[in-house]
Amino acid sequence: MSSANSLLLYVDAQFASPYAMSVFVALHEKHLTFDMRTVDLGRHANNEPDYAATSVTQRVPTLVHDGFAVSESSAITEYIDDAFEGTPLYPVDRKQRARARQIQAWLRSDLMPIRSERPTEVVFYGAQGGALSAVARKSADKLFAACDAWLAPGAQSLFDEWCIADVDLALMLNRLVLNGDDVPKHLADYARHQWQRPSVQRWVQLQRPPL
Repeated sequence: MSSANSLLLYVDAQFASPYAMSVFVALHEKHLTFDMRTVDLGRHANNEPDYAATSVTQRVPTLVHDGFAVSESSAITEYIDDAFEGTPLYPVDRKQRARARQIQAWLRSDLMPIRSERPTEVVFYGAQGGALSAVARKSADKLFAACDAWLAPGAQSLFDEWCIADVDLALMLNRLVLNGDDVPKHLADYARHQWQRPSVQRWVQLQRPPL
């Protein structure tokens, strides 16, 4: 296992990126000490030469550990889990671990209507969106059906123990829950439960600049 001699996390300046949040939570779950720097995406600071040289893909989050830089949040959380002891971020069982990775990949590549109509400003700034469009409603139904396939009735986590995919799934649900959209009660309860995890609340409670 590696030591946390030097850990630097680059995040968005508004602390509204769900992907930056996922990595931030992972580092806290491992009880790691790290420095954090913000990148102003509104001013395209991620395209500036110094950051581009570090990130390569010019995206946030990026984690730098003893001179090694890695981007893409799920790649970062897998690296953290491999490199450091502490709370496991992924299940030990290989099939459950594969399912957790599947869920992370799906949440990052699908459900665009929800992400468009319920941006994370709803979650972290209390902004409110109008009624969901028909296509977003269909996307929400797809999300609910997937949750019902993965979550046992009344379950408060995807597997027997918490994993980082719970953070990502709860965030997607909370785009709707915190806007007041219709969400099945058991899924809203799951999202609210996950939201109270201390590592998640540390991110939620960060001081954010005005929109």
